[in-house]
Amino acid sequence: MKKHVDYIIVGDGYAGLFFAHQLILNKKTFVLYSESKKSASHFSAGIINPVVLKRFSAFWLADEQIDSLKTTMDQISVYLPKNYFVEDAIHRIFHDEKERDIWQRKIISNNLEAYLSEEFDALQIVENPFETGVVLNSGRIDVQNFFTDFLRYLKIQNYLIEEKFDFAKIEVMDNVYKDFTYKNIVFCEGIAVKSNPYFSKIPIIPNKGHFIKVQLSEAIPENVIIKKKHFLYHLEDNMYYYGGTYDPEGTGNQIDDAARQQLIDGLKEFYPYEFQILEINFGYRPTMEDRRPVLGSHFRVKNLHILNGLGARGILNGNYFSNHLYNHIEFGQELLPDVDLNRFT
Repeated sequence: MKKHVDYIIVGDGYAGLFFAHQLILNKKTFVLYSESKKSASHFSAGIINPVVLKRFSAFWLADEQIDSLKTTMDQISVYLPKNYFVEDAIHRIFHDEKERDIWQRKIISNNLEAYLSEEFDALQIVENPFETGVVLNSGRIDVQNFFTDFLRYLKIQNYLIEEKFDFAKIEVMDNVYKDFTYKNIVFCEGIAVKSNPYFSKIPIIPNKGHFIKVQLSEAIPENVIIKKKHFLYHLEDNMYYYGGTYDPEGTGNQIDDAARQQLIDGLKEFYPYEFQILEINFGYRPTMEDRRPVLGSHFRVKNLHILNGLGARGILNGNYFSNHLYNHIEFGQELLPDVDLNRFT
């Protein structure tokens, strides 16, 4: 006899886990399929940044997304070991005096008092002759422990199925997949959606990103995230994360020498001491040309859904729009036009 579930989730990145949280919160039955391969989400910096730091402007739905994430992290801490939100503020190193002036003007002209501190901060150890601007309401997620603990919880609760999802085994007319009957399937596959016969035409752009884990000979200040070209922050012991690069033209399953050198050169720009690379890795972010996620239901098979295209803000987008998609499926809530799958039809 087949087991009935309300949902099948395909994918174990931010999209998949945040949608799983919606189901846990609302007491829905589900299983989540994971190939147990680390995706771009698992390698991400986990930065929570309400500001586009190239232009010193708030991003789309910044207030709503950050408030939603903090609520979600509180909710998750009820069934996982801790709250994974780390309140380390981003310190943006200014390149010159002009950037400092722009920062100050933007606070007033763009009403960014909630996000850009009026006070500048001079950091020790790193080179910041024009000081740094502090991004308020910023932080990061403890990425490694978030995924490790969440997936362990799903496994203990028998929600997790560690195998590749087989599209040939879906019986869409009968709502059957292998040993399960289901109400809905939500595909949260990242760039793997290109092999999904139901959603393969969605114009996902794989954006390759590299990062390094380094050991620093001189420790930087704790409880800060330093940003110049990329993000640098403390992990544990004397290990630090630095990354990640953006290369929409990047291909292949190998470390790119140019990206590795870009990270080395970027760190040397502001860290004047010796450092040792302990690890280098990469992932492919699923991005969209319009920089908006994509979610919705298949035009013909209405109980097949997608949550994808989260881009560089995978945590904020994944959390906020998992709730948006859940309300769309369960209550018929209209999707925002900017993220609606139908914008491509």
